[in-house]
Amino acid sequence: MDLILWRHAQAVMLEDEGGTVAFDLARDLARPLTPKGERQAARMAEWLNQRLPDTTRILVSPARRTQETAQALGRRFRTVDTLNPLASVDELLVAARWPDAREPVLIIGHQPTLGLLAARLLTGHEQPWSVHKGAVWWLRSRERDGQQQVVLHAVVPPDLA
Repeated sequence: MDLILWRHAQAVMLEDEGGTVAFDLARDLARPLTPKGERQAARMAEWLNQRLPDTTRILVSPARRTQETAQALGRRFRTVDTLNPLASVDELLVAARWPDAREPVLIIGHQPTLGLLAARLLTGHEQPWSVHKGAVWWLRSRERDGQQQVVLHAVVPPDLA
């Protein structure tokens, strides 16, 4: 099974309201891409469209910035509420049906969950790995000598796509 993790492209930052740093999920979900983020998404979408099979299942966080990133692909996708910025690694794995899905799965989501997920699949432990804005990590599950292995197929930052 192929699992492709795509972090949303660069988005507008939340403005600090009177020195408060409290997280507001509704405001966070409404953040759009910046012009640079739109260019990042378009470049990465072009790279992905040259490589993704037509059967790829595309799952996207409900956040505006991930929706806009996904729209750059020009393909049908499904919004999954549990892929929001507060999602857990387990929620992403359940949504992807890892490692049993028959088709490749592309998840368009957020840090730190994407980095934690990549670390868990590749090392067996969640670690705070950084997935840069707009970047793709392509993981592949395969069986070798009767054991399941996960290999890193590609890591592509948006400026190299």
